[in-house]
Amino acid sequence: MSWKTLIIKTDNVFAEPLSEALLELGALSVEIHDADAGTVDEQPLYGEPGQPSEQLWQKTEVSGLFEQSADVESIMQSAVEAAQLAELPGYRVDIVEEQDWVKLTQSQFDPIQISQRLWIVPTWHQPPDSAAINLMLDPGLAFGTGSHPTTQLCLSWLDQNVLRGETVLDYGCGSGILAIAALKLGARYVTGVDIDPHAVKASWANAVLNACDAEQFFFTTDYSATNNDSNVIAQADMVIANILSNPLIMLAPVLAQATRQGGHIVLSGILQEQGQGVKEIYQQWFEMQTAQELDGWVLLTGIKK
Repeated sequence: MSWKTLIIKTDNVFAEPLSEALLELGALSVEIHDADAGTVDEQPLYGEPGQPSEQLWQKTEVSGLFEQSADVESIMQSAVEAAQLAELPGYRVDIVEEQDWVKLTQSQFDPIQISQRLWIVPTWHQPPDSAAINLMLDPGLAFGTGSHPTTQLCLSWLDQNVLRGETVLDYGCGSGILAIAALKLGARYVTGVDIDPHAVKASWANAVLNACDAEQFFFTTDYSATNNDSNVIAQADMVIANILSNPLIMLAPVLAQATRQGGHIVLSGILQEQGQGVKEIYQQWFEMQTAQELDGWVLLTGIKK
């Protein structure tokens, strides 16, 4: 069995009307993406809170997936009329052949070596080094598979700095990968916080998958409402936050309060050009430094004054 993909070149004005029209005309799914993706003209949309950004790319492609029998040319004409375009835009039709989609997806994720003793391993792979600390983690709804530079920066820092018995707060825990790594590396107790309940659910599931001791971890969506709970760390030895620069700036007082005197703050998700601004904010409470850089991202660390 095969399908047809109708791919329309347009702009940020007509992308959504065309997308809605394709769905109305029977598309099984619709995708909007940057027409220049993968080229030097690719347009990044970071969408950080508090920063204005374009809603869509200036040069946009709208893709609609249809059954093999669909009359794509007729659908194209109807979509143009529904979206009220003045003329027919450029488009093409690709054939999508039947594949083992699960196997194809899995083939994109191989084990990732963070250090000599720390690996991230999808569950469908055998650990390359059975004697290492192998974090079993599959791609899912929450951010954090170990492949992104910001996650690797955090994991590398934890590998070098978690010794034995520390308490760790992972703020913006996503998949729970950093909290789980901290436990496996020797932390005594970790708390993970994320505003997304799907992330919290994923973190619990990943902790169980990695055979973490249930008495040593706790994940929640609301740290401020539960920080008096006996299951939540009031002040941690290490507070790590891998999110984005603007949220890090807004959360600075909260993260500072959550760090014990003499404790460590670890901040990631920061582009190199944003590093100095974030560092200046946190210097109110911490002795800050740029610990490491990777692929245009920086890791900031500090010790609570």
